[in-house]
Amino acid sequence: MTAPFKAAAVQFEPHFGEKKRNVDALLALVEDAAKAGAKLITTPEMATTGYCWYDRAEVADFVETIPGPSTDRFVELARSHDCHIVVGLPEVDRQTNLYYNSAALIGPEGIVGVHRKTHPYISEPKWAASGDLGHQVFETKIGRIAMLICMDIHFIETARLVAIDGADVICHISNWLAERTPAPYWISRAYENGCYLMESNRWGLERGVQFSGGSCIIGPEAEILDVVDDGDGIAYGLIDPARSRKRQVAGEPVMQQRRPELYMELMTNTFTWNPREFFRLYGHQSIEDGRVGRIAVGEFTPSSDIDANLTTMAGLTEDAKAQRAELIVFPAFALTGLATPGETATSSSHPAVQAIGNLSERLDICIIAGFAEVSDGQRYCSAIIARPNTPTATYRQIHLTENEHAWATPGDEFCVFDLPLGRVGVLIGHDAAFPEAGRILALRGCDLICCPSSISDGFHFGHAGSAVRQPEPIPFGADPLHWHHYRVRAGENNCYFAFSNTKTAGNKSAGLSGIFGPDTFAFPRKEAIVLDGDLAVVDIDLSSTNPTYPTNVARRKDLVIMRQPHYYLPLVMPDGKPDLQ
Repeated sequence: MTAPFKAAAVQFEPHFGEKKRNVDALLALVEDAAKAGAKLITTPEMATTGYCWYDRAEVADFVETIPGPSTDRFVELARSHDCHIVVGLPEVDRQTNLYYNSAALIGPEGIVGVHRKTHPYISEPKWAASGDLGHQVFETKIGRIAMLICMDIHFIETARLVAIDGADVICHISNWLAERTPAPYWISRAYENGCYLMESNRWGLERGVQFSGGSCIIGPEAEILDVVDDGDGIAYGLIDPARSRKRQVAGEPVMQQRRPELYMELMTNTFTWNPREFFRLYGHQSIEDGRVGRIAVGEFTPSSDIDANLTTMAGLTEDAKAQRAELIVFPAFALTGLATPGETATSSSHPAVQAIGNLSERLDICIIAGFAEVSDGQRYCSAIIARPNTPTATYRQIHLTENEHAWATPGDEFCVFDLPLGRVGVLIGHDAAFPEAGRILALRGCDLICCPSSISDGFHFGHAGSAVRQPEPIPFGADPLHWHHYRVRAGENNCYFAFSNTKTAGNKSAGLSGIFGPDTFAFPRKEAIVLDGDLAVVDIDLSSTNPTYPTNVARRKDLVIMRQPHYYLPLVMPDGKPDLQ
C-alpha cells in the first residue's frame, strides 16, 4: 500500500497574457510547497497565461506543446524535489494545431500524463476544442492520480469514471466563480466517490470576471483539511491512499453496491433533441407542458406504531394542502417505523396503505411515503405512491445499505410517473448516494426527484463567509448550510429535488429536509429547508415562455445537454473495465 503523503494546492492570480511572469511566480509557489514537504502540488487552470481569451487568434502566441518550454521548467523542479506537479496551461497539439485547455501531470522523470478539459465552460469554445483524451488515472510511486479541469466536475460522470478506475486523489484545477468556495460541487464529488480532492482555484478579477479562490484539500468524508480563502497562497493536507481505496461513503462500500446493469441509459443523451418533441415521440409516455405547481416535504421521526405514523402524516398532509400543495413527500419508513423495519414490514394491501390512498383521493394531493414492504415472502425498502384517481403504486429501493441488505431485497426498476405539475422520479435513502441514480431519472425527463430518506449526518455543513466580494446577487457572507449534498443533486441534474428526512431528537445533524431548485447558480436560491417545524412548501416553476422550445432550466436541462456519453462506457460495465478486444 502506498504511504500517506503531504499534498499542496496552490492558489494564484495569473496576470493576463504575462506568461513569463506567471510561470516564474508559479515556480516560486510550487517550490515553497515542495520545500515544505509536499509530494503532490497542484496549480490553477490556465495559470500560465490567464483565462478570458477572446478567440484562437488572441491566445495563439501563448499556447504550448506538452512537453514544452513551460512544462520543462516544472520538470526540473519536480526532479530536484522528487515531487509531482499539476500545471494548467493552454496546449497546442503539434499534429492538428488544435488548442486545448489542458493540465499536465509532471513527475521527477518528466511528463506522466495530460488531461484535456472534456466538458467545456461557455468560454472554451471561443478558442479550444473539447478534450479528446478521456478521463485517465495515472499510476505513480505516491499513488493513483486523476485530473479534472473546472467545468468537468459539474458532471457526475467524470469523477465517477476516475473513482471506478481507482483514483486516490482527484486533482481539480479551476477558474471557479459565482459562489463561495470550497464549492459544493467539489465537496460532493469527493464525498460520493470516497476519495480525496485537491482544488487549485484562481482568485482576482479578469476582464470583469470575479473568481472565487477557496483552494483547498478535501477528504473522503467531505472534511476540509485546509483552505485558502483569498489571495495567493497554499493549502496543505495529508493524503492517505488507504482511505480512498476503501471507497466508502458514510461507512458504506459504495463501489461494490453500484448496479451497473441498471445504468445503461447513462450512455444516452435524451436532451440533445428538443425535449418537447423527444418526450412525445410516437405518443409513448408523452410529457405534458410544464406549469407552476406547489410541493411539500414533511419531516418527522416515525415510531413502530403504524396508526400514530398515519395520524402524523395525515396532519402534515392537511397542512400542506391548506397551503395549496399538490404533492407531499415523507421520510423513509414513515409508515412502518425505523426501529426494526424487517419485523414491521407490511404488504401494500395493508389498511394503512389503503388509508394513505384514501387520504390522497380525499385531499386531491399526491403522497409519497416510505415503508418496509413484504411481498411474496420478500421484504423491501419501499415507497407508497398515492395519486388521486390512480391505483396506489410502490417503488422498491434499488441501492441498499449493508444493514438493509441483511433483511431486504433490492428492487430492480427505476420509478418515473407523470402528474399535472410535471414528471416525477422517486429515489429512496441510499439510492441518492449514487449519482448515477439521479442522472437516469433526469435523462428520463424528470422535472422533480422525490427522495424519502433517513440519514443522520454527514451530508451538510456551513461556511463562515468569504473575503472574496462577489457581484450582486451572488452571496459571500456566512451560510449555515453552504454545502447540502441534496442541493447538489438538484443542480447537477437540473431537477427540483424534494428530500424528506427523519428528525431525531437531540441530533442537530439529522433532519434538514428540503426542496432544492434546478439551478445551483440562481440567486436567491429557489428552495425551502425545514430548519424549524416539520413542513417545507415551495413553488416549482416548469412553465415556458416559448411554445416551441422550453425556456425553463428544469425542462431544458442545460447541464444534461452538455454531457459527453461517448466517454462513459466504464460506468455501465460490471467491473468498470470495457472489453476492448
